[in-house]
Amino acid sequence: MAYCEKESLFNTFFSHRNSLIIQYKNGDISKREFLEGNFDFVEQMNVKPFSRIDSYEKGMYNYQYYNVLAKYYTMLAKDMKRQGQHDKYYIYYLNEGNYYYGEKDRATLQLLKFLNFKNIEAYFIKVESKFLKNKLYEIVLKDYEYAIFHSKSLWLLKILREEGVFIEKKRVSLIDEYINETY
Repeated sequence: MAYCEKESLFNTFFSHRNSLIIQYKNGDISKREFLEGNFDFVEQMNVKPFSRIDSYEKGMYNYQYYNVLAKYYTMLAKDMKRQGQHDKYYIYYLNEGNYYYGEKDRATLQLLKFLNFKNIEAYFIKVESKFLKNKLYEIVLKDYEYAIFHSKSLWLLKILREEGVFIEKKRVSLIDEYINETY
């Protein structure tokens, strides 16, 4: 892919992402609409994740790609369960979501390594969900706007602590309303 094509790809991707974030923050769309909009856009772009991370943009794209798929399939699993659909559909979508969450965590680590863990902080966040309490943490790339990641991965948490970027204090998420809204 030529340099200008990559620039166009990233400009399109980040513009759309920022637009959805602003719409959500303004209350113009729900969390579900935000997730569906991201999923539809990623599908429409038809650009697979990058195998080599040598820029912030590539790392962020990979994180978002996997995060979008993880949240979308998890949302479908919840829909199947609520609708009383056959367990095989629920299990299929749940497994897809979990697979993409794992890929998202690997993509996060690739980006953090590329950035040499500089100007990054991570901490557990306060959540309303009993399931996520004391499990979900936030990773903030302080040099970039809207670069806020979340995980509950124990292996990634261990690395964050080893790198000295994890703060052992629970905080309110920078995107608390989004985190605590169900979909």
